Amino acid sequence: MILVTGATGNVGSEAVRLLADQRLPVRALVRDPARAPHGPVGIAVGDFDRPETLDAAMRDVDTVLLVSPAVPAQEIAVIDSAVRAGVAHVVKVTSKASADSPVDRRRGQARIEAHLLGSGPAWTLLRSNAYMQNLLALAPMIRETGGFVMSAGDGQVGMIDARDVAAAAAAIVAAPAAHAGNTYWLTGPELVTYADVAEELTAEYRRISPGEHREAMIRAGVPEPVANSNAQAFGLIAEGDAAWLSPDVESLTGRPPRTLRSFVAEHVAAFQTSSRTSPDSRAISSGQTGFENR
Repeated sequence: MILVTGATGNVGSEAVRLLADQRLPVRALVRDPARAPHGPVGIAVGDFDRPETLDAAMRDVDTVLLVSPAVPAQEIAVIDSAVRAGVAHVVKVTSKASADSPVDRRRGQARIEAHLLGSGPAWTLLRSNAYMQNLLALAPMIRETGGFVMSAGDGQVGMIDARDVAAAAAAIVAAPAAHAGNTYWLTGPELVTYADVAEELTAEYRRISPGEHREAMIRAGVPEPVANSNAQAFGLIAEGDAAWLSPDVESLTGRPPRTLRSFVAEHVAAFQTSSRTSPDSRAISSGQTGFENR
């Protein structure tokens, strides 16, 4: 049995669908049963903050696909529950984690990874570059103003569609033994900048500094710790931190990952503008939460 956590999110829901299509035994862990996936899928209602619900979800499970917002205490609770249940393999969706990163969520990912590697079950890590789906957070800003503001400068990003991450994850958990102890780096097929994003969207890209971005996010109601982390992450992108590509998606799935152009073509209606005024800091209230993976 394969347990998929975060089964209502972009990666988790698609992984569940792909596994169910292969008629593999899969169980989706959800907090809200009303949002549970449909089809030939087992459903476990659980809460990362309630270990007893995790233990119930782990019954008869031999492989866990760990997908979540990567709160260390919560993912560590899932790992500990998997250990108690005798789970053989944990596949974790992660990012460019580092224990000494200035970005808090990257330090959190490193803490989770260290715990997993020392816990006993076989493990596989999937390090994803920034998700294309995060661009949808810019849609309200673009619809309102005809453009968006960003502190990523001209930094390049190996953006990846979350569905390709899910496909890679599904391929691994379907036959995990061959992937034990491996770390895969998941990206799209090309390096793109936010200027490239703006060109694809026929939108204006206005560059601001990380400090300006942080203050604008706070004024827009983003919690200060999140605004700090976001601004640091975008600043690192400007310095080239996300300018990496890998062939791992195609080697795992047998097909190339989706391009930015194809993603925009699928979601063009979300970005259609209602006006063409210059973007300003008010537009950051669109709900940006950062372009790291979750």
